[in-house]
Amino acid sequence: MEVFQSHRKSSSNNVIVSILPFYRSAPPLEVRLEDFEFFAMDRLRVLKGISDGLCRGKKPEEMEKLVVDLWKANMRHPQAVEEVNKDIISHFVLRLVYCRTEELRKWFLSMETTLFRHRFRLESSEAQRALMSEFKLPYKAVSNAEFESVKDKLGQVARSMGQNLAAADAIFYKVPFEEVPDLVSGRRVFIHKGHAYVAMNQVVSLVVTQFRSYISKALILTNRKWTSTIREQEKDRLTPIVEALCTSYLGPDYSQPQEFGEISIKDIDQVAKTSFPLCMRHLFEKVKEDHHLKHGGRMQLGLFLKGVGLKLDDALAFWKAEFAPKVSAERFDKEYAYNIRHNYGREGKRTDYTPYSCQKIISVTPGIGDHHGCPYRHFSEENLRAALVRMGVSSRAVEDVMDKVHNRHYQLACTLTFEAVHGSSCDAGINHPNQYFIDSQRVLQSKNGSVA
Repeated sequence: MEVFQSHRKSSSNNVIVSILPFYRSAPPLEVRLEDFEFFAMDRLRVLKGISDGLCRGKKPEEMEKLVVDLWKANMRHPQAVEEVNKDIISHFVLRLVYCRTEELRKWFLSMETTLFRHRFRLESSEAQRALMSEFKLPYKAVSNAEFESVKDKLGQVARSMGQNLAAADAIFYKVPFEEVPDLVSGRRVFIHKGHAYVAMNQVVSLVVTQFRSYISKALILTNRKWTSTIREQEKDRLTPIVEALCTSYLGPDYSQPQEFGEISIKDIDQVAKTSFPLCMRHLFEKVKEDHHLKHGGRMQLGLFLKGVGLKLDDALAFWKAEFAPKVSAERFDKEYAYNIRHNYGREGKRTDYTPYSCQKIISVTPGIGDHHGCPYRHFSEENLRAALVRMGVSSRAVEDVMDKVHNRHYQLACTLTFEAVHGSSCDAGINHPNQYFIDSQRVLQSKNGSVA
């Protein structure tokens, strides 16, 4: 079966085979429920890392290094066979997760294709030819006679890319030009009578086109199976996991303060100005201005404050003082104090509730009079621009942020805001408001020698 093949030379028969699978069929393995979820989350970290890299405009060589690092960090296993199994299992789980809407299918197809492209590039020429053979691509290498007849033209194309013909590779494939649109649009191939002459070091475009077409069709078929049978059959077991995975937060939960310990009421006004992300800064300003927040806003801000180190007694004192102009002490104790203690695990089931991640905040739909949610998604353009200016974001940086907002890259917009405000890069991207706070405090500490 292809998933267990290896792209190494067998000592017995010198045959080269591939560890890079085409995901034609799921492996006939029993998968533990926790592995079903954990494998998928590890692969999702890789795909989301690729997405962030593409959104940030990383160059091809930077993307190649990023893919290697992401794969090594999330998908490696001491045993080669287990790593291949994890690769296959995680792909098929996420195929199930992302088959369910056109938007999900589009994102998954793009990220998986990018991942496959870079993994294919890392293979040797011999291994790449083995992969082409496995994919049953109907292309044969150009004969010596034909190569000599177009050698000068091929040399011109190679030189235009800063190569010579020998460096470009002496093996060429003649294929219909429409099957390598990226090479044609980039003027990186010689075209003659409707055919493109593709060098061996460019065959990734051929294989990726076939791979993308296959996965696209497979996603449609998976969606049909999901809606017709799987969703109902697995409603008590797999369905809840599948439906939650595409919005899963994959980082620390920040339920307890990290690194910078506690903050007190006397510090909170200052750190709100310097280290709160816009979503929390807006809520903080609104509770100061209106002396009230609806339930969604209290939960979002309250759990964030808990995560940055505001102790329960200080949290009760903070909310009570801010609500005082509109809410009596007796009413506060009766209607609001219980929920605050509940968030800290001191009431009810005594669950230690975690602060909201960016994905959770982005996914909510605030109602009239609500102030929670993600400003990059839920603010009007005019209000967002004004809020960014108040944070000290320059005019040029504001335009960069708005460009990401218009393309619905809300977390990247927040990342660019962080970088503009702090004058420091954030390569990991912002995935959680409490991460923003911690990274902000680190930058301020490094600049000032002490936490702001």
